[in-house]
Amino acid sequence: MKKNLYELTKEDWNTLFPIELVEHNPEWKTFYKREKELIICKIGTETIIRIEHFGSSSISHIKSKPYIDILIEIPQKLLFDKRLIANFEDLGYSYFKVPARENIEAYMTFGKGYHLDGKKEQIFHIHMCPKENLMWKQIEFRDYLNSNKERAMQYEELKLNLASKFKNDRGAYVLGKTDFVNETLEIISNK
Repeated sequence: MKKNLYELTKEDWNTLFPIELVEHNPEWKTFYKREKELIICKIGTETIIRIEHFGSSSISHIKSKPYIDILIEIPQKLLFDKRLIANFEDLGYSYFKVPARENIEAYMTFGKGYHLDGKKEQIFHIHMCPKENLMWKQIEFRDYLNSNKERAMQYEELKLNLASKFKNDRGAYVLGKTDFVNETLEIISNK
């Protein structure tokens, strides 16, 4: 039997934690605020420059995986810092490095709330990188969908279709959203 999350294969992740979308929960905002306070108390404002709730759980009125995605800005010099990683592990997070891909530089990510038996507590995903990383475009995407209900509903429809096709393929689900996100960012940049 596997002893920790690091031993899970891609197939294990897909089987244990399938894509499931649920109705928007207004409490997600409260969960984010509590976790933000916990993080700032433990890590400090000298390290954390900015912290934001993003992802579908931050977009009002659309279905989402019930995960709280958090984007944290740190100074470039702290990217992949072992002490910083250890501090997040002390908060119950597991650390994973996200390799560079499609114009996005490598960055740190952390997860909390997963169990090897497939049970979940409230799941938190942290994406941590300097402000120059294109991940920060996700905040523009969030804000646009929160102010444009029609585009948000199109996103929800896409996500529902992808979830039905790729319930057990997290990678395909995420990749299936890429064109929509890029098109939306293009709309924003042309305004």
